[in-house]
Amino acid sequence: MSTPHDYLPVIIQLIIAGGFVGFALTAAAWLGPKRSGKQKDESFECGIEQQGNARAPFSVKYFLIAILFVLFDVEIIFLYPWAVNFKALGLFGFVEMLVFLGFVLAGFFYVIKKGALKWE
Repeated sequence: MSTPHDYLPVIIQLIIAGGFVGFALTAAAWLGPKRSGKQKDESFECGIEQQGNARAPFSVKYFLIAILFVLFDVEIIFLYPWAVNFKALGLFGFVEMLVFLGFVLAGFFYVIKKGALKWE
């Protein structure tokens, strides 16, 4: 059984880490150079001359694909602990995983039906 006293080293480490981050940011803002100019404020692309505006908007489809990838990737990560404990979970664990996979596949087919993965 753990007590709050057991977490004291973790709390001390968090306080030290937070203090260091705060100190470093404050020191950088206070001691760092504050010079600006037209050339310094320009975007730099590895020595290539700038063409157009660097803040051109991306298509929403790009962000939607990225979010869906993360969503389904995180859901599939849940298969690993189940596979490790497959024998110990028995038939009940197998049925639970089938229900979970059913929900994942239903979401995937919904995304496909809505056309979220089509690049037109």
